[in-house]
Amino acid sequence: MKYKRILLKLSGESLMGSQSYGIDPVRLAEYAAQIADLAKQGCQIGIVIGGGNIFRGLQGAAKGMDRIQGDYMGMMATVINSMALQSALEKEGSKAVLLSGLAIDPVAGKMSSRRAIECLEQGNIVVMACGTGNPFFTTDSGAALRAVEIRADVLLKGTRVDGVYTADPEKDKSAVKYKTLRFSEAYEKKLKIMDLTAFTLCEENHVPIYVFDMDTPGNLRKVVEGQEIGTLVY
Repeated sequence: MKYKRILLKLSGESLMGSQSYGIDPVRLAEYAAQIADLAKQGCQIGIVIGGGNIFRGLQGAAKGMDRIQGDYMGMMATVINSMALQSALEKEGSKAVLLSGLAIDPVAGKMSSRRAIECLEQGNIVVMACGTGNPFFTTDSGAALRAVEIRADVLLKGTRVDGVYTADPEKDKSAVKYKTLRFSEAYEKKLKIMDLTAFTLCEENHVPIYVFDMDTPGNLRKVVEGQEIGTLVY
């Protein structure tokens, strides 16, 4: 196993599956099965999931809503997704703990680096909700922060695309996939992998980012085992 401790970042939109809103139970079960399988191999797993399938703070702000209030509403959306994933993981026989950047008793414990690491070392999958717990920060930034806090070997960004390309492969058939990228190259080429805050946190704390297709069952395990199926940013 190449990576012993990982931070897996999932988008809220990915949970929609074939639906246009909310949580697709089939997609949720597929993700939970992949994650539970990996945990059984001894990998320590932290997870951050977005809330875009339910609500986005920026969308609310665009419609005249207060940005800060909208961001907190977006954080609540990540709690719903995190609770759903925790439940699905437990159905797979895994032990899953839900921590949160905001204190939400009795749903989730308060996130702290020490607490998260203790839970990981005890064999729990740790799902971390509410991003950083602060407005104006994306869940990408939250994932980068949590990856640094739990001392993850890598931040795995699970997407519907199998890596980083020179252009959007869904729009440009001539787009070429990168096997590896330096952080500096990604900056220069203005590749939209994660937001700038997340990128900077990972670069400064020497946490590589691996972008891969999470929607294909078995891919998560392949990445952790060291198979080169996506793009490594380092």
